[in-house]
Amino acid sequence: MEPAGSSSSSSVDSQAAFVLSNLAEVVERVLAFLPTKSLLRVAGVSRLWKECVRRTLRTQQSVAWISTMEPGPPEMHSLVQVLAKELEKVHALPQTVLYMADEDTFVGEEDGHGHKKARKRNPQEIARAIEKLFPKRCHVLGVITPGVIVTPMGSGSNRPQEIEDGEAGFAILFPKIDGVKIETFHFLKDLRKCIHESKLIEAGLKNNPELRVVLIFGYNSWKIGAAGFLQKVVNILNEKSVMLAGGQVDRLTSLTSESNPPTNEACGVVGLSFSGPQIQSASVLLNQDVNDEKTAEAAMQRLKAANIPEYNTFGFMFACVGRGFQYYRTRRNVEADAFRKFFPNVPLFGFFGNGEIGCDRIVTGNFILRECNEVEDILLHSYTTVMILIHLGPTK
Repeated sequence: MEPAGSSSSSSVDSQAAFVLSNLAEVVERVLAFLPTKSLLRVAGVSRLWKECVRRTLRTQQSVAWISTMEPGPPEMHSLVQVLAKELEKVHALPQTVLYMADEDTFVGEEDGHGHKKARKRNPQEIARAIEKLFPKRCHVLGVITPGVIVTPMGSGSNRPQEIEDGEAGFAILFPKIDGVKIETFHFLKDLRKCIHESKLIEAGLKNNPELRVVLIFGYNSWKIGAAGFLQKVVNILNEKSVMLAGGQVDRLTSLTSESNPPTNEACGVVGLSFSGPQIQSASVLLNQDVNDEKTAEAAMQRLKAANIPEYNTFGFMFACVGRGFQYYRTRRNVEADAFRKFFPNVPLFGFFGNGEIGCDRIVTGNFILRECNEVEDILLHSYTTVMILIHLGPTK
């Protein structure tokens, strides 16, 4: 004999099953609460659910990030561990990923009472472990630097941290965004070859009226001819309607858009290009006259005056290793805190490197606050910081 109420309970369950199997609007409302990896798993339930998952994924157009500032296990950088855990919760299907991590712990060294001591880490294995966490069609670009600037996970309003020593890293996840095209590019230094225009066009860096922002990184810049090659590429890309920002990093660790990534002995230039009519961007240069909280905040006021929308926007800070807490008389986080004061809800990322690229410039369509002239060294600097905002258009 069935317990009382069992028939009514079964009826309710069957009705719920019917709704979830047949009413697409209800299914999509339920699926909207699931992170992306869970969405991909349930897509196989039925043809209806597969179509609902596809439509739900198209709505997930906000940039996400995952970051770490804690030591990892002896054999692996903490960024790998945090990515493996947090990717299960992300509401974005990344098409392009940019990650950065500190060089010392990524390659297997850490500070130990005033000197470096070895750790059992293999940078190639760490890079492969990171790449395997993302979809096969996702383009992953990774570099390592002397230090990183990280916004903790959870909210863009979290206080960004200038990590000059110790284990840290971040990965920015760019999904498919309507009206925005993000591409990786790579120019390997080769004295026997010039940079063909076809390569520039293929990367969206030439003959592209919608190109707005280029993040550019020179790697292994200590090698002979590397700095000159970076200058050559910068000169080619220096156009009035395009924002250039970046700097010199230690190593290129990941570039999944190429089947044969360069060896540690190679040097060259890599980066990301951002194209789309809805993109807005502005940058400021903090030169050597900016040396205290007051002058750092004055620079941020210039950036604020560009009136770049602060939703669906992220910032980058590219600073010289000679700045940071020693430059500011042992006061830590001066520049990142100045940014947060004027941009309370914009996440900030970046690195401490061996040279900076950028200037005071705003790009919103064809309006330019100040253009960089054609003097060859106007974009390349040392002992400076470049701050840049990138707005990818409305998601509201």
